[in-house]
Amino acid sequence: MPDSQVQNDDLSVEQIEDNVWGSPPPGATKLMETVHQLRRKPVRTLEPEDLRVMISQQVGLEILVPRALAELDEDPLLEGDYHPGDVLVAVLKVPPTYWSTNPSQRATLNRIIDTVTDPDADLRADIDAFRQANPA
Repeated sequence: MPDSQVQNDDLSVEQIEDNVWGSPPPGATKLMETVHQLRRKPVRTLEPEDLRVMISQQVGLEILVPRALAELDEDPLLEGDYHPGDVLVAVLKVPPTYWSTNPSQRATLNRIIDTVTDPDADLRADIDAFRQANPA
């Protein structure tokens, strides 16, 4: 979905994409089960950890990255279940192909990371890697 499109947050990723995955396969990992479940939740009900998991797995990026950016705009170090900034780290690791087709979102992310003061070494490395892979 290009920058200019908007979706209904009352729908799930599954509904917006019009792509039903069904049940996870037998023997699926806990992560696979979680992703299948989260695809069926209305986007507006997704918590920071849900966004982190889905974005880290590169599921529903066109739908979830804009939502994550809106939340990161309010709190750049938004925390899922691991540590402050883990949602930001997931977004920073989205493939460059996404950012090249969504330049206004890339600009938003650059603006957000400019507000992060005194990032720890790991976050600094992720920010630097993002900027190197995604020049403005």
